[in-house]
Amino acid sequence: MKVPSSLDELMAALRCLPGVGPKSAQRMAYHLLQRDQPGAVRLAGALKTALERIRHCEKCNSFSDDMLCELCGSARRDASLLCVVESPADLLMVEQTHSFAGLYFVLAGVLSPLDGVGPKEIHLDRLLKRATDGVVREVVLATNFTAEGEATAHYIGELLGARGLKVTRIARGLPVGGELDHVDAGTLAQAVIERRAV
Repeated sequence: MKVPSSLDELMAALRCLPGVGPKSAQRMAYHLLQRDQPGAVRLAGALKTALERIRHCEKCNSFSDDMLCELCGSARRDASLLCVVESPADLLMVEQTHSFAGLYFVLAGVLSPLDGVGPKEIHLDRLLKRATDGVVREVVLATNFTAEGEATAHYIGELLGARGLKVTRIARGLPVGGELDHVDAGTLAQAVIERRAV
């Protein structure tokens, strides 16, 4: 049996979400149409509104309803500390730790020459301008520990270090509460290498 073209289009559209394959998209589409049409209307409306209203903050490049996001507009943040992350989701994760009181810059990607992503595509010109504004004293690099994230952190570290800024990198190692026999060898090796005085 052939599914209606509009249903087929809905399933294809749902597959744009990360981790959603054909079966998951099919289940979601049928659920929304059969069991939760008000939820489907709400989802469509929220997506439309977000696409119309959400923009990038002029200072940090994260998502915002206004020209400046709430964090960049706050007088309670330490403007001398700047944390560089790959995505708005990473910013949210750091912010949820309640361990960082500074401001952020979202790259919206990482350097990946094979994919055609260079310094311009991840807004390094804006980061450089922001980091050298005379207010920032330390830049914390919080990119992921992938090959691309490491290369991006190294590139930014060299770029900003040459301009006299203090550049630090978030640490790698064992998870809090983790047991050594449950940790992979690479993580354990990194924890040993990056050990600190007690």
